[in-house]
Amino acid sequence: MKKLNREDLSDILYGCAILGTGGGGDIKEGFQYIDEALDAGKEFKLISIDDVPAGENLCTPYLLGAISPLSAEEEKKYSYLKKSNELPMMTAFKRLKAYSGQNYYGTICCELGGANTAISFYLAAMTDSYIIDADPAGRAVPEITHSTYYFNDLPAAPIVAANEFGECFICENIIDDMRSETVVRALSKVSRNNISAIDHALPVEVLKGAVIEGTISKALTIGKAFRIAKEKNTDLAEVIAEHGGGYVAFTGTVSDFNFETTEGFTLGNIHIAGGDGHQGNTYHISVKNENMMSRLNGEVDVTIPDLICCIDLDKGEPISNPHYTLGMNVAVIILPAAKEFTTSRGLQAFGPAYVGLDTPYRPAISNIK
Repeated sequence: MKKLNREDLSDILYGCAILGTGGGGDIKEGFQYIDEALDAGKEFKLISIDDVPAGENLCTPYLLGAISPLSAEEEKKYSYLKKSNELPMMTAFKRLKAYSGQNYYGTICCELGGANTAISFYLAAMTDSYIIDADPAGRAVPEITHSTYYFNDLPAAPIVAANEFGECFICENIIDDMRSETVVRALSKVSRNNISAIDHALPVEVLKGAVIEGTISKALTIGKAFRIAKEKNTDLAEVIAEHGGGYVAFTGTVSDFNFETTEGFTLGNIHIAGGDGHQGNTYHISVKNENMMSRLNGEVDVTIPDLICCIDLDKGEPISNPHYTLGMNVAVIILPAAKEFTTSRGLQAFGPAYVGLDTPYRPAISNIK
């Protein structure tokens, strides 16, 4: 068991923001959760799933919704509702405990991202439980079905969800994660495109083998290397590529971008004009919450499940969607997908077909010269 200090937690969140490929929530929100728990005197305790005692239950808390802001017109729809004084995740957890009659030894992050990792950490700390060194995605993903839980046919239900207005929903008898995605997304859409939920509340024996182990430690390693590179003023993109087992695909300046909220997702496009050794070339990234696919000079370059990670070279920060500006100097780093996502089941759920391509998956790591 490792007790995480503030520097560890910062490194993890930065590592998760990088691995989040533009999604997983804003790191600023993540730090708010972390600092609130630290200010309350709480501890963050990280353990391997192998060290969880037999018979103990774990759960997976997460935030689900679009990551782009609502329009003024959309905000008016919620103006008559009073916000709860309690964080929605705490509302959901208290209701889960009351409904299930169970205690929970720890939490598993649903994905890696600046806010979604932090909310899981926050719940573990505030309830004096443990953070499990694993997750079911190894990155951030747009849908509940994009997880090793789904690949292993684990039941998500009961799902307990709560929004900022204190409304709480218990979802029973949901057939599978595909239906879970539909139901929870619908709840998010009527909750200002942001809902807190907890699912896969299961015994550790069921969850072992159905998660990607060591992902929090991986984020810590990448985040630490990123921090040290910033301190030493060394090449951030190359350091991320080295520690993540990938490569720097493109550098340049943002020439155009657009984002919109559609059916509870943030959809968008990012266009980059080449700089340094990429002059005269263009790079285009398609977004569905996360960075889904990239094109080099109009030709498909990289697709999910591989990771398309973007760094703001001026500020030395990972970029979360939709926070781009014209002229921003960026580097695009490609990292390999977790092996669980390159299986036939993984690619069926989260491969080229998901982004509308009728082509087989080509691992981006083979692009390294």
